[in-house]
Amino acid sequence: MEQFCAYNGSSLLWDRNQKRHAEPTSHTHCFLNTVLVWIPCAYLWLLFPFYLLYLQQNRRGYIRMSYLFKAKMAFGFVMILFCLCKLFFTLWELNQGIRRVPLFLISPAVLGITMVLIVFLIQYERVRGIQSSGVLFVYWLLSLPAAVLPLWFNLQNTLQDGTSSGTFYYVTSYIYLTLVLVELILFFLVDQPPFFSEGLHDSKPCPEISASFLSKITFWWLSSLILKGCRQPLEVEDLWSLSKENTSEEIISRLESEWKKGIQQNTEHVTFHHQQNEASSTHAEETQVLMMSHAERSKTGILLRAFWRVFGTYFLLGTLCLVICDVFLFSIPKTLSLFLGFMKDTEAQVWKGYFYAALLFLLAFMQTLFEQRYMYMCSLLGMRLKTAVLGLVYRKILVLTHAAKKITTAGEIVTLVSVDVQKLMDLIIYFNGIWLAPVRIVICFIFLWQLLGPPALSGIIVFVLVLPLNILIAKKRHQFQADQMRHKDKRARTTNEMLSAMRTVKLNTWEDFFSRKVLGLREHELGALKVSQVLFSLSLSSFHSSTFLIAFIMFAVYTLMDKKNVLDAEKAFVSLTLINILNTAHSFLPFCINATIQAKVSLNRLATFFGLEEMDPDCVDKCTITSYQECIHVKNGTFTWSKDSSPCLKSINLLVPKDCLLAVVGQVGAGKSSLLSSLIGELEKLDGYVSVKGSVAYIPQQAWIQNATVKSNITFGQELDESWYNRVIEACALQPDLEVLPAGSNTEIGDKGINLSGGQKQRLCLARAVYKKASVYLLDDPLSAVDSNVGQHIFENIIGPNGLLKDKTRVVVTNAINILSQVDKIVVLVDGEISEAGSYHELLQRKGNFADFLRQHSKVERNGHHNSKEIARNMPSEEELCSHRTDNTVNQDGGPKVANVNHVNEATSEEVGRQTETDKRQTGRVKVNIYLDYLRAVGSLLCLYIVLLLISQQAASFTRGYWLGLWVDDPVINGTQQHSSLRLRIFGLLGLVQALGKFGATSSILLGGIIASRHLFQHLLRNVVRCPMSFFEQTPIGNLLNRFCKDMDAIDSEIPDKLKSWLGFFFTLLEIYTVIIVVTPIATVVIIPLTVIYICFQSYYVFTSCQLKRLESSSHSPIFSHFSETFEGSHVIRAFGEQKRFILQNDARVDISQRTRFPAIVADRWLATNLEFLGNVIVLLAAILAVDGKNHLSPGIVGFSVSYALQVTGILNWIVRSWSDVENNIVSVERVNEYSAVPKEAPWTLAMNSLNNAWPADGRIEFRDYGLKYRSDSDLVLKNINVTINKQEKIGVAGRTGAGKSSLVMGLLRLVEAAKGQILIDGINIAEMGLHDLRGKITFIPQDPVLFSGSLRLNLDPSHRRSDEDLWRALELALLKDFVSDLPGQLDFQCSERGENLSVGQKYLICLARAFLQKSKIVVLDEATAGVDLETEDLIQSVIKKQFEDSTILTIAHRINILMDCTRILVLENGQIAEFDTPGNLIAQKKTFYKLAEESGLV
Repeated sequence: MEQFCAYNGSSLLWDRNQKRHAEPTSHTHCFLNTVLVWIPCAYLWLLFPFYLLYLQQNRRGYIRMSYLFKAKMAFGFVMILFCLCKLFFTLWELNQGIRRVPLFLISPAVLGITMVLIVFLIQYERVRGIQSSGVLFVYWLLSLPAAVLPLWFNLQNTLQDGTSSGTFYYVTSYIYLTLVLVELILFFLVDQPPFFSEGLHDSKPCPEISASFLSKITFWWLSSLILKGCRQPLEVEDLWSLSKENTSEEIISRLESEWKKGIQQNTEHVTFHHQQNEASSTHAEETQVLMMSHAERSKTGILLRAFWRVFGTYFLLGTLCLVICDVFLFSIPKTLSLFLGFMKDTEAQVWKGYFYAALLFLLAFMQTLFEQRYMYMCSLLGMRLKTAVLGLVYRKILVLTHAAKKITTAGEIVTLVSVDVQKLMDLIIYFNGIWLAPVRIVICFIFLWQLLGPPALSGIIVFVLVLPLNILIAKKRHQFQADQMRHKDKRARTTNEMLSAMRTVKLNTWEDFFSRKVLGLREHELGALKVSQVLFSLSLSSFHSSTFLIAFIMFAVYTLMDKKNVLDAEKAFVSLTLINILNTAHSFLPFCINATIQAKVSLNRLATFFGLEEMDPDCVDKCTITSYQECIHVKNGTFTWSKDSSPCLKSINLLVPKDCLLAVVGQVGAGKSSLLSSLIGELEKLDGYVSVKGSVAYIPQQAWIQNATVKSNITFGQELDESWYNRVIEACALQPDLEVLPAGSNTEIGDKGINLSGGQKQRLCLARAVYKKASVYLLDDPLSAVDSNVGQHIFENIIGPNGLLKDKTRVVVTNAINILSQVDKIVVLVDGEISEAGSYHELLQRKGNFADFLRQHSKVERNGHHNSKEIARNMPSEEELCSHRTDNTVNQDGGPKVANVNHVNEATSEEVGRQTETDKRQTGRVKVNIYLDYLRAVGSLLCLYIVLLLISQQAASFTRGYWLGLWVDDPVINGTQQHSSLRLRIFGLLGLVQALGKFGATSSILLGGIIASRHLFQHLLRNVVRCPMSFFEQTPIGNLLNRFCKDMDAIDSEIPDKLKSWLGFFFTLLEIYTVIIVVTPIATVVIIPLTVIYICFQSYYVFTSCQLKRLESSSHSPIFSHFSETFEGSHVIRAFGEQKRFILQNDARVDISQRTRFPAIVADRWLATNLEFLGNVIVLLAAILAVDGKNHLSPGIVGFSVSYALQVTGILNWIVRSWSDVENNIVSVERVNEYSAVPKEAPWTLAMNSLNNAWPADGRIEFRDYGLKYRSDSDLVLKNINVTINKQEKIGVAGRTGAGKSSLVMGLLRLVEAAKGQILIDGINIAEMGLHDLRGKITFIPQDPVLFSGSLRLNLDPSHRRSDEDLWRALELALLKDFVSDLPGQLDFQCSERGENLSVGQKYLICLARAFLQKSKIVVLDEATAGVDLETEDLIQSVIKKQFEDSTILTIAHRINILMDCTRILVLENGQIAEFDTPGNLIAQKKTFYKLAEESGLV
């Protein structure tokens, strides 16, 4: 080394003696020309192989030779020439006999070869599309000291002693510095976008792509959006597109592939072991059970492994950033020790102090960069994880079997994709803390050992005590977390049921019952959360207190072990600095444990859902070739709805030729709908073979409508063929309906078709099927919900021999016998088996079940409709017909629903076509009154108590620190400090007070959050259930579920947690400010401006961040609505083969949501990077001021000031971030309170007008000049209604589509308030009554069978007012007694959500039994027997007449024959009374009613 570096008598690389006592010019020439030059070169060569591999695998396009590239290359070649010149000059000197050591040759050679590599990388980066090179930027940054210091060395030598290394080397130093600076500036700039890049076709590319390296690592490329958000409200259009690696298309396919691969491997593993055990064990059944149990348990492991395979590499890269961050973190206290050593050393040169100050700043800045890069990568990974899980859950929905859908609900799925996914996202950030926090603790103890010696290890006692306690707390919290999630699921399911069936709830006055039920479940949920939060407070406080305990025990052992051990300022404050790092680790660890516990619960729930049974894609042999003669072939088919139930279809043998029209008939429960379901693969095939050739179009019994326009529902993903579309509209008799809709075919349909009638929905489903031009049509009673003339029109123009589908294979389930003679073939089902099959005439001649079916129909006709001349043409009798509508539909007249009649003139231009409201979004910052609303919900006394606890805690902390300062300042007498025992006891007592205050404050904040959550939830529930029906027709259920699920989850957990953090940091900041200002008043000069700058950053950030949060929150509702919509219509989507399109739609919605999430992630990092940079500047200035004041400041005071200055950076940063989190989450309170401003319906009860229980005694109804409109600016849909209905009269209401039949009922039940006139019942104006007082006295029997999850008893009598005898009597009247007697549990039989475990006909009869229990003086029947077969209908009609003999009955019916037994018939036309008389007189008058009867074949 001496020969290598020998120069001017010095042979040392670094003169340690000179380093200690001399000026910086004493740096040896060897050091300046080797280490400083070779470090950047070594960096580049070590990184080169990895960077080259990265460039080869990631091509972004091709950048043409720009001026920037040419400048980089030119200066690169100049640098090569420069190195060659130095090398040749040295060779020339050697040739001239001038002695030069090897470094003069080696250093230029190494630098020159590195320059060649740099030139190569510049060119290769251009070819691979790199616009800004981070690798080369760092190289030039590292080269800057190597260029500056030699020049400074030469200048110092020249100025001090006139010596110089020579003119050539002096000039080359200048040239080298100039070239390095030029290259550094060039690499600051960004090259032009590459050709052939995907971003070129993106209208909104992310600016990160074209940002410089420095801008990327500091996130300054976001600044333009931050400023834009401050100037104007942000919209989705203002945000950038997602990069390819963040899109659903890229992410979901990878996770789905890994999940399927894991499932397949696990299945093969379980099967192999099962076969081994089955061959070698006599306990085969037990072995099988154990194997299945193992398979179920392994689902969580499979999902976790799939996540790791997809996201593990990126996660490890983030972990590497965190490890590097910790290296810098622990370098800071070491540097601080050197700095304090400098302050103590009176002979140290000043330049060293500035060097240590700059080093402190540099280390802190590097820590910031790596920490924020880690947080960015974790947040981005969380976003990708959410995308993957949402996509996987959605794809799972599309393949769930009927049995699987019984054990899960749409509400539970919403919880999965909102709450549980968030828990997994939180785990990504906190997971590394599980292992990294202990590592930090160990390193801290090592450093403390260096300070205090063996007494430092005494702090381990704290962990021996604290860790078992927290492990026990963690286990208990896990139990309560799981319990809370179970109750949350139940509450979400019940809430979803209530909101979905709100019309039924209101008509039956069940708002109070369901509110109590939801609130009861909510109380159980909050009870579990309350215990969990108390345990969390205990855990958090124990970890915070452990830092004090460590200091207390270490100081106690140190001072008591030997009286000669003096606790001076350096030992105390450096130890406290290290203990502060311990405090960070301790604070982080409970969050990590909490996040892990919650994520484990959520992961298990997701794995359970993903493990649900899926449809067998090979159940039905499908082929798109249409040349087969037999389109449908079923051979020996046996089917069941679930593996645990008995077969619903047995020994089915069916051949349906091409272009055949096949009718399927049968009694209640015969299996007609099940037969169609088996043909589309919805049933579990136990035996046999099923083949369907060609594409399929399917119309279900229960109409499924999308929340989209009429046109979109009909085209259903097909290209628009205007001519064919118009033919379909005409054939489906939809043209009159479109004419009265606000925007015709472009009118948006609400959730579940809520703004359409049952007839409209059914015809819309028919139009969707017809438009598809499929080969095979499966139609499940398509004529049930339409008028007779409309039904005849549909059959003749679509289904029949001359219809649009005449050349298609059609299978029609129906009981309308008037069309049977026109079909090609009839199949009769009895008890799940085909009893007969043949043509109409063949079956009549056999005189079997089909002939009995016709005779029964004739008998019904003779007994029930004596005025008929022939069988009513379009009398549907499908046993499950009642469910052609969703739970929210009441209008059954085939015409427009209440929210749409005559809307054509009322909609403003911007509202035309839109019937539902998008999720509202506020703009600007959150208003102060939102915070006040939340604090009022917490309670003013509790808020005051929390503030007092926080003040007490920080006062105890300040006093403890001040007391420690007095302790270390105690004079040392005879090598010892006096009063150490007293100091120690007081120090411990103050720490205990602080710990108690910490626990009290934390638990009070978290429990106060529960109190606020309970109050806000009750307020939200009360506001929603008090809204009128028009609100539910216009508001998608996804918006409501978003409030009740995700927003309430934020209020439950996020707001209290973030508020706790902010308050803790804020009061800690007040303490730190107080200490710094008292000790070093001059620091105020820096702290005050810094605080102002911090506030400016916060203001900019929070303003934009809140808008991004609102955009993100509002983007969730379309996703939730789409999930719920798909869950209910998955069988239709599968039948049409539209899974891929719906998956793409969902992916697009998720991408839009993540498009709003990504800028919010970057904004968090932008804030943190800028704030921590400013804080690092404060540390730098504080250290420089300390160096300048070294002569009059003691080391203890300096250490005290600088150590607290280091804390200011983190505290101020966390204050802004915590407050931003609070403001971002307080948006949930704003959204929850949003519905308080929605107009409410009339009071439920009016005490001043309380009625006698016997009211109405007669049931006399009088309409006086009654008019009704649906909106204040719309036309009247009912006009000048003047009619009197006497007591016990049986009134039929007739009219064509849109006549106003259902509007009349809506007015009577006050679902819509009167626009003019009044309705009197027994002389009392119903407008002056409470809604429950009115609706509770009117029995309404709808066509929709609405059941709820729960016992059969609950569905019959939710208020529990009736005895079991009354319930059995009602069931007997509804012909259900025998059926219920055979059910497991009988009245306690558990109905699934929407009654999915009952047939539609059975559900309808249960609804009838519910009506029989009420038995009011006024009864309204809306197609009351449309959902049962003819025989059952006859029996029920007779029961209704008998049971309601003393009641006034209003009957709305499409089928005129039902109205022929009424006392009088009210005929409506265009919202006015056209006729009102007895049936005989109306027939004789030959006007409107006569035409209706004629169309029905009655005259």
